[in-house]
This record gives sequence, C-alpha cells and structure tokens, in this order.
Amino acid sequence: MKRMHIHLSVENIDKSVAFYTSLFGAEPTVLKDDYAKWMLDDPRVNFAMSSHEGANRGVEHVGIQSENAEELAEVYGRIKQAGGAIFDEGATTCCYAQSEKNWTADPDGVAWEAFLTNGEVTDYGNRVDLGQLASGNAADGACCTPEMKPQPAASSSCC
Repeated sequence: MKRMHIHLSVENIDKSVAFYTSLFGAEPTVLKDDYAKWMLDDPRVNFAMSSHEGANRGVEHVGIQSENAEELAEVYGRIKQAGGAIFDEGATTCCYAQSEKNWTADPDGVAWEAFLTNGEVTDYGNRVDLGQLASGNAADGACCTPEMKPQPAASSSCC
C-alpha cells in the first residue's frame, strides 16, 4: 500500500517537532538535528521536515512513497502518463535514506516525488537544486529535489 509523503521546510526544527508530536500524538520515527519524520498509519502519511539555510518555509514538496518495486513502477507509469517533465533520479541518498526515485511537477509547479526507500544512512545526503520544478515554497538547494528535464509522454497507452 502506497503512502502519501509531505515534506515541510521549517525555521526551528525543535519547535516544529514539539508542535507536530503533539498534533499527531506520536514521537518522530526519525529525529536528527536538521530533520524529523513521522511514518503515520492514521492518516497513512510519511510526514517529514527539514531545516536548511535559505529555504522558504512551508510545504516544500509532496510525493508518493511505494512499499515495493511493483508499486513504484505503477506510480512511475502514472507520472509518465501525466505528461509533465520527469527527472529520473534513480538510486540516491537523501533525507537519511537510500532510495530509488523520480520527480515531476504539476501544472502549477508543485514538485512531486515518487520513491521507494531501501535503507537508512547516517548523513542527510543529497540536497539538489529544485530548479524550475520547485513549488513557490521551495528554495534553491532545498531537500532532495533535482532540476527537471522535459521528457516526451508515452506514445502508447499500454502498461
């Protein structure tokens, strides 16, 4: 079962962690000096935040986290069918995790991440430029979001 992903950029990680811990009624699943993540089942969401210099505050990007390679392939297919620019980042380290991911943006420029997490790592990892696919709340150098390059839409409707 896939999980919704929301990533916020916050000014003060400690204050934000306290607020969301209270709101969700749960401690973060991952807690670092510059990052926190809750893997909630009610609602089913991967809710993460990071605090980095120069980032605008608020929703940085949204996404869909898959639990296995088959789900990820399904989401990738939907992204390709949607017809927007796609950046296939592939295997990467970001947000204290090893992941396989790609990126797109909706018609208003909201960055969407599709990913499968394969393991944890001890450092934050890549912070790539959001470029032209960034939402209005994401700054250059924000978490995990690369510059997108247009790809042609699939020519057939076959899966």
